[in-house]
Amino acid sequence: MFDRLVSVGFWLFVAVTAVLMFPLAVLIWCLTAWWDRKRVVLHQFTCFWASLYTWFNPFWRVHVQGREHIQPATAYVMIANHSSATDIFLLYRLFRHFKWVSKIENFRVPFIGWNMRLNRYIPLRRGDKQSVLAMLAACRKNLAAGSSVMLFPEGTRSKTDELRPFKGGAFELAQDLSLPLLPILLVGTRQALPKHGLLCGRARMQIRILPPVLPAMLAGKNALEAADQVRSLFVQQLAAVAQ
Repeated sequence: MFDRLVSVGFWLFVAVTAVLMFPLAVLIWCLTAWWDRKRVVLHQFTCFWASLYTWFNPFWRVHVQGREHIQPATAYVMIANHSSATDIFLLYRLFRHFKWVSKIENFRVPFIGWNMRLNRYIPLRRGDKQSVLAMLAACRKNLAAGSSVMLFPEGTRSKTDELRPFKGGAFELAQDLSLPLLPILLVGTRQALPKHGLLCGRARMQIRILPPVLPAMLAGKNALEAADQVRSLFVQQLAAVAQ
């Protein structure tokens, strides 16, 4: 019963803060859009907004490790494993500038999705080849302008702790633009909020930012081969955490 009460309170908190924070996001957009082309200020506000949900959930504890691997002036192709909606909240805890690649349905969520549009995050319609091409083009444009992009290379959430196969899009971007990949390992998030579940669980979650994978490390490999190599790195790291 207590778990259900906490979960109801959490989702009420999400709804109320979304209504309250979105007007502030609009105000920040109005004040900064004309000079902050990359929406850096608005993204930092969004990091604060999203972080409220992990800061104030009594069931969740978050530890961040490896921030030193992110160089502020570098544009990265950021990739993370994905097993829970909580992953999104956690990645905002980085407080680093990036553009999300997210399924288009998320952009339709009242207040939260509207804020995603203000931030110029990148929509993707799953299973639509033209949408994939448009997404890759938008990623290239943002990376060339100095903004990192954040992708889940599994494409969707895994129902278990086992990684799904990695798609090649993120690795194609990194290779085409000779940019570093930044692997980010998320641990414990499925226990916090399982796929298709709304009941919050007790979880000690970790964000482990691994050393960048430089273009030279993937030399001679096509995108899918590079994806398999980096997926193996995630598998090794997850196995080490489980020991």
